[in-house]
Amino acid sequence: LFHPALKSVAPLRKGLGLRTFFNLLGPLVNPAKPKFSMIGVYSLEIARLYQYILQKNNEDFMLVHALDGYDEISLTGDTKIFNKNGEEIFSATELGFKNINSETIFGGNTKEEAAKIFRNILEGKGTYEQNAVVLANAAKALQNTGKYENYETSLASAKESLESGKALNSLQLIVDCWLLIVFQSKLIHQLTTINHQQNEYIR
Repeated sequence: LFHPALKSVAPLRKGLGLRTFFNLLGPLVNPAKPKFSMIGVYSLEIARLYQYILQKNNEDFMLVHALDGYDEISLTGDTKIFNKNGEEIFSATELGFKNINSETIFGGNTKEEAAKIFRNILEGKGTYEQNAVVLANAAKALQNTGKYENYETSLASAKESLESGKALNSLQLIVDCWLLIVFQSKLIHQLTTINHQQNEYIR
């Protein structure tokens, strides 16, 4: 999710072709204001900056940085995870999976390709590597809520959600809600326009 205030600078960010201050600000101004957050970061320096800011706000957060450069748990190497209590490094084995090659988790060349890959995973068509990365990230996000006894139980819950289709159903619910919001927004705009035109006619 992106904050509405940043929408107007999106074209400028793309035109510059490099990371800007807005790339750093975006994850910290999520308008959804989640009670628990899991944020992927591309460098240890940014992770420590985020950690300092979020600790100041006393938030329940988790920052994820794969030591080979990914801004997620990639399982292509070790992952450093930060939270309000400190930081810790996890290997793929410690997360319940084997190390994988980066080529096996290529996310596509376009947003459309990435979305198709993600949906295929939720539909049960993902490869071992794709499923492993999704499950490791989901399990850590679940563990961050504090509702699970340990990582193993949150991983089991993530696997059950993926294999049973619950994760796919949740995605569809989000899509349906978004489409409803878009429809309502367009309807309100049309009614406002009609009302304005009627007022102008009366005058």
